[in-house]
Parts: sequence; C-alpha cells; structure tokens
Amino acid sequence: MQYVGVDHHKKFSYLMVMDEKGNIVKEGKINNTKESLNRFLNNPHSKRPAQAVLEAGRNWTVMYDWLEEEMDDVKLAHPYKVKAIAEAKIKTDKIDAKTLARLLRADLIPEAHVPNKETRHIKNILRQRMFFVKLSTMVKNRIYLVLDRHPHLKEEFDFKDLFTKQGRRWLSIVELPERDRKLLNQELDLLKALEERLKLSNSWVTNIGKENKLVKLLMTIPGIGKFFALLILAEIDDITRFRHKNKLASYAGLIPSLFSSGGKSHTGRITKQGNKYLRWALIEAVWPAIRKDLRLRAHYQKLKIRKGSANKAKVATARKILTIVYQVLKTQKPYRSNYSGYPHFNLAKANN
Repeated sequence: MQYVGVDHHKKFSYLMVMDEKGNIVKEGKINNTKESLNRFLNNPHSKRPAQAVLEAGRNWTVMYDWLEEEMDDVKLAHPYKVKAIAEAKIKTDKIDAKTLARLLRADLIPEAHVPNKETRHIKNILRQRMFFVKLSTMVKNRIYLVLDRHPHLKEEFDFKDLFTKQGRRWLSIVELPERDRKLLNQELDLLKALEERLKLSNSWVTNIGKENKLVKLLMTIPGIGKFFALLILAEIDDITRFRHKNKLASYAGLIPSLFSSGGKSHTGRITKQGNKYLRWALIEAVWPAIRKDLRLRAHYQKLKIRKGSANKAKVATARKILTIVYQVLKTQKPYRSNYSGYPHFNLAKANN
C-alpha cells in the first residue's frame, strides 16, 4: 500500500507518496489539472494499491473527484482537527503534504463527511441563491443610504414601502440632485438584474426535491419552508452520521463555548465553529416559527426572560428547532406541536 498526501491550493498542489515503512517514494508540485495529476500518479512506483488524503478547503471537490478515479480510497481530512498541521511552527506545502501522508499511513486522519455528487450540486444551487439574496439586501441598503442623504423625502414617501410596486414607481421618478440620481439609477439597475437571477434560481429550487419525503417532513416544522427544508437536508445530508442531537448542534456551531480553569467552568457565546449555512437557516427560521407555533413562542419568551437577551433567546430557540429537525429526520414522522406521544417534541421542557 502507498499513501499520497495532497496539499491542495487554488492553482497548484503538492503531492507526496509514502510507502508502508514511511519512506518517501515520490514528491512534487503539479498544476491543478486532471492531466498533471494523472502524469504524476501513473508511473511504475504507483502501480501498487494506494490511498490519498487532502484537506477540505477551497474547491476540494474537484481534486477529490480526480483522485477518486485513480486511487483505491480517498479521504477528506477535517482542517480544524488536523492539529499536526494547524499547530506546526514551520509550515510549507512540502511539510503539509508529508504530514498528511504520515497521518494517513498511521490511520489517524480525522475525516470530514463527503456528500455524494448530487447533494453537492444541490448545495451549490442553494448557496448561490443565498448569495443573490445577500447581494440584494446589500443593494437595498445602499438605496436607503442614498435617500437618507435627503431627509425631506420621508415626508413624500414612507421608506418602509420602498420595494413594493408603488415604492419602485416612486424610486424611478423621485427628484434628486444629478449625482445622486445617477447613483440611484445604477443601484436600481443592479437590483433588477439580481432579482432576475433570483427568479431563475427559484425556478431551480422549485424543481429540486419534489418527490423527496424528507423535504416534505421538514416543512411540517414551523418556520421551515421549501428552501430552508432543502438547505437543511442538503447540509446535514445523512442524519445517521450524528449519534445524538448534541452532535448535530455541534456540527451547526450552535453549542456554547466552554471555559475551564482552576476547577471552575463557565459557558460563553456559541462556538460558530460549524456549518454556517445550516446555522444561518435555523436562526432565520426562528421568527416565523415563534409566530406560528405557540409552544415555540412560549419557549422563546421564557428564554428571553431567563437570559435577559432577545438574541440569546433566538439562538437557543434555533437550537431547539434543530432538535426537532433531528427527531423528524430520525423518526421520519411529521412535527405536531400538540402531540404528546413524542417526548422529544415536548417543548415545555427546559432547553438542553
């Protein structure tokens, strides 16, 4: 068996091949093309069975798929858990590749989950939609910024209704100094282009998961519509890889940080070391959830009083929603807030 450590970068990668005894068989820098990789791997030294490992980083999927075609096995290393690399005082591409190869040879790679190609494709579509929404929000804020330079306009039109049909008509004709009028026109043109992209993206999202039973089950949870259901399902991928609801909460970065010294411990803010897309979806789902579900609303209000902070209560409620997501996916049964047959749906209990 041979072990290939791959230090993957944007334009190039550094590869190191190691045998069972830890001897370096081959090493070198290659361009990030399939042809360069094949030339490096297809030589007399690599005819034996081989495993490869690379860290989960920017566009790791491309190199991973290429390696999977050539190797007997490919592992994806969790970047935060490869401490030997993260804590190294001397860090070069060559050293990183060698360390990965050594960890692979010793079977000490902390693996990251690798979704299948279809799930990765769905993730890319959903994340692109999130990007368009974020850009649209930024452009709307810039429009507010232009108008805020002219306070007298608030007497003509309520800024809260700027992006209704009536508001957009007003934006197209409102009188402004020439420079600000040009700026506003550019922002409106950009917003229109983004909204066209969003419409196309929404049509893709509509066609995804039409017959997926799990998507329909997640949509029974208050605050979770089609988009959030698809996003949550894609980011979790396989619920069976989480042995407990707390493992899933940790993956989402919704657990409090812990500080311990001198025999005393106290908790702080959430770690945020996890899947940011999953965490974002759950936190965004809180407001519509507590408007629709009386138990979740009572849970939120109780936490708000106890913690003395609306934001802390919101994050804690997001974790409670994630607990419901976990149980719905595990049991494959819909959420019913008034059904007492499932103790894990009893939201009157304290958050844990």
